[in-house]
Amino acid sequence: MSDQTRTRPRTVNVAAARRRQRAGEVWKEFASNRSGLVGLVVLLAVIALAVLAPLLAPASTLDVTQITAPQNDPPSLAHPLGTDPAGRSVLALLIWGARVSLLVGFSATLVSMVIGTVMGMAAGHFTGAAQAVLMRVIDFFLVVPSLVLAIVLSSVIGPGVVTIVVAIGITSWAGTARLVRSQTLTVEARPYIERAWALGASDAHVIGKHVLPAVMPLVLANTTLTVGSAIIAESTLSFLGLGDPSNISWGSMLKTALDTGAATGGYWWYVLPPGLAIVVVVLSFTLVGRAMESVINPTLRGR
Repeated sequence: MSDQTRTRPRTVNVAAARRRQRAGEVWKEFASNRSGLVGLVVLLAVIALAVLAPLLAPASTLDVTQITAPQNDPPSLAHPLGTDPAGRSVLALLIWGARVSLLVGFSATLVSMVIGTVMGMAAGHFTGAAQAVLMRVIDFFLVVPSLVLAIVLSSVIGPGVVTIVVAIGITSWAGTARLVRSQTLTVEARPYIERAWALGASDAHVIGKHVLPAVMPLVLANTTLTVGSAIIAESTLSFLGLGDPSNISWGSMLKTALDTGAATGGYWWYVLPPGLAIVVVVLSFTLVGRAMESVINPTLRGR
């Protein structure tokens, strides 16, 4: 066995140990932020409830043909959050609604982050006509109200969860693109990028090996903030009737409350829970995002 072959496992082990050490340092810095830690605990609890929804509230309990509970019944021991205009448990609806709201939030954010990262790196890396065209596209999506554009896309494509994911993802990536572009320009101004160019590196090599790893921490921190915005957008679109009526989400619960008169009839137990759930989850994502920003950019810790 050659010396080079013996050295490779050692190099891999050292690199893995460094990654574990860095991950431990990042977690320690994140855990020192109490608000971020509280937000993370709340998010994990909501995600656990959404995953365990079939066990905590079987789908049969939401079948209107099998319901015997009275309609618009106030909170009681049998129904801690009362019942809706169809006699279904509001608590069960809230748990099932978390599945769709979180699914749309994460899926739309993934679409937005991928588009924003690719467009941002391209706009920061290339020059000339390519950069001018990319910047005009980014500026267009920044200027046009994303919610209005999402409503138009949802109306054209048709209502549904996939439609909402596509509409939110396509209309909410411009901010990420501008952020990634700024970071790309900063990274490509560093000396090691100049050395890579001098050694004959291609565009794909510079972007894939140097730029992308440098911008990913910033993208991940921005992701947590974008998820909260996506959940608000999903709730708004569902409230406007552009969601899938066969799926329960927090936005569709608010729409049903308005359509059935629960919002104006004093049935607060059907209106407040989904509204508060949206506020709590979005606030938790914001707290986690701010904590991650402080880890990535230490200058923000004192603010």
